[in-house]
Amino acid sequence: MVLVRERRRQEALRLPLPIRIPALQFQQWNTHALPMSSNGPESPKIESLSDLEKLEVLGHGSGGTVYKVQHNRNSSVYALKVIRFEQESVGFLKQAISEAEILKQVDSEFVVKCYRVFDSGRDSEKGDLCFLMEYMEGGSLNDLLRCHGRLPENVLIGMAKRVLEGLKYLHGLHIVHRDIKPSNLLINAQGDVKIADFGVSRMIAGTLDASDSCQGTCAYMSPERFNSDNRMGSRCDGFPGDVWALGLALLECYMGHFPLIAPGKKPDWATLMCAICFVEPPEIPKTASPEFRSFIYRCLEKDWRMRATVTELLSHPFVIKYNSSA
Repeated sequence: MVLVRERRRQEALRLPLPIRIPALQFQQWNTHALPMSSNGPESPKIESLSDLEKLEVLGHGSGGTVYKVQHNRNSSVYALKVIRFEQESVGFLKQAISEAEILKQVDSEFVVKCYRVFDSGRDSEKGDLCFLMEYMEGGSLNDLLRCHGRLPENVLIGMAKRVLEGLKYLHGLHIVHRDIKPSNLLINAQGDVKIADFGVSRMIAGTLDASDSCQGTCAYMSPERFNSDNRMGSRCDGFPGDVWALGLALLECYMGHFPLIAPGKKPDWATLMCAICFVEPPEIPKTASPEFRSFIYRCLEKDWRMRATVTELLSHPFVIKYNSSA
């Protein structure tokens, strides 16, 4: 078991917002578009950030700011994720470049689309990577929870189906997301949920290194990611961790609060580690259907070898409800 003191600096359940990045003047940026793997009929003809007008700030996240932008000629609206780096932030830059490489490979209706990646030049002391993304009008699942408090099963069924389809697609490309949580599940105007934010994702071959174990938000980490010794020699590819995180996120949506900790508490890393690795799975409210309870328990199996796979969950009775009611 890894020592608690070695992980004290991991993210807690709720993170403070980073310092705001000053307003950007796109027209002054010396940027060029990086090639993407596919440019279908939906891909916008945008070759420079000067083609865009900034409308508003959508949010701030770990290491970046997301803007709502509009195409100057056809008024189409997009989200622009801007990641600013400096010379000393080598690790952070590698993470941003990794995200760009993954987004170039991804093209699925269940994943937020990336149309372009702009590079302002990484040879200088300072620079930016800018991701021109599909604009998701409904915000995140976390935003939805703030408005409604909790979500009913009939809503969660459709969400579970779409996220599982997205994970099936990503895992088929050997991509482990590693940060599935309500704030990384976005909703469009039609109410469709899509997977977003590949900042800590990774394309894998074989097993994950122990050094990769604690990438992502620790509140949604699976037990084997805290305890790397539990995975050594057993060819854990990281996919079970995405299943755990999905189950935890869905249960959070149903209960209206993070399920492993009492409402209102702000736990540190050690508290989360103990709750995830050693405490029995959370008690699901009696109002939940048997199918939903079974689905969640299959996701939150502590032994990753026994945990349900994405393929198994797509044929689970809880998800089959969606197929029969759609």
